[in-house]
Amino acid sequence: MLTTVIPQGYAPLLNLYDTQKAIGLLKRLFEDDLGGSLNLRRVSAPLFVEASTGLNDDLNGVERPVSFDVPDAGRDAQVVHSLAKWKRLALHRYQFSVGEGLYTDMNAIRRDEELDNLHSVYVDQWDWEKVIAPRDRNVDYLKSVVSIIVNALANTQATLRSVYPQLSVLPLIDREVSFVSAQELEDRWPELSPKEREDAWTRDHPTTFLMGIGGALKSGKPHDGRAPDYDDWGLNGDILLWNPLLNHAFEISSMGIRVSPESLDEQLTAARCGHRRELPFHRALLAGELPLTIGGGIGQSRVSMYLLGKAHIGEVQASIWDPRTIQACREAGVILL
Repeated sequence: MLTTVIPQGYAPLLNLYDTQKAIGLLKRLFEDDLGGSLNLRRVSAPLFVEASTGLNDDLNGVERPVSFDVPDAGRDAQVVHSLAKWKRLALHRYQFSVGEGLYTDMNAIRRDEELDNLHSVYVDQWDWEKVIAPRDRNVDYLKSVVSIIVNALANTQATLRSVYPQLSVLPLIDREVSFVSAQELEDRWPELSPKEREDAWTRDHPTTFLMGIGGALKSGKPHDGRAPDYDDWGLNGDILLWNPLLNHAFEISSMGIRVSPESLDEQLTAARCGHRRELPFHRALLAGELPLTIGGGIGQSRVSMYLLGKAHIGEVQASIWDPRTIQACREAGVILL
């Protein structure tokens, strides 16, 4: 079934060449703003990790990592799904102090992704992580960091509009963030699916941080899946922007304050993942050897789509698509890279 939808009358605001230039510009602008505002240093990151370390992000627990052997090293490797756990270990190994952090380009392959306007098997993110003090493990601190990220996005958009006036027809990012929990949305619209709740709320609150993702709600079901071994389910969330072109809530970032030894233990039990306690990363975390952190991933292609007014993620990144999507885009005049 075709899951790609091209809005009627859609036409790109920038041609192919200007799109490529604008992507390069917005990435530089956003990286500089984000790094300066959160005191983050750029580091290099792995494309793959050893399968035995427990460092790979298992997402919802059903996605298959791309795996291969490294004969000379005598090890099996996995292409990363994200760097959620690797970053925390890196902060420990590089001896970062409280208030200091890192960011990096994360490139991943998610072979089981369902392809549509927003999803590709190729994933590119700004992955970032910052060391925090015990007193910072609270909702107010989480909200303050969310506001910094939203301001960096809005600042980037303002500069892009001055360079490319064609983009001025797009709505400005609302710097005023609406904070709401997944439980509040379920209480308000129990008859709707989680994604329908996101749409219903974000339509009237165009910049939203949806909090509390991963743990079971009163219904007994989580709003969405989240691995039990990086975010604290009570101190995390997604940054959503209303996308009028696609008429949906548009997830820009998944982020949160990371698990403490105590919350990791609780979440592993709740997720029935007790066997992970024996993996090297989890043993170190449970022993209190890793720093307390906050972090997340910010989609580079998602940000590029939103700020450039693109209808399909294939307009801002090169990937592989099914024949029906290719045909639908060709007929609509949408150029897939």
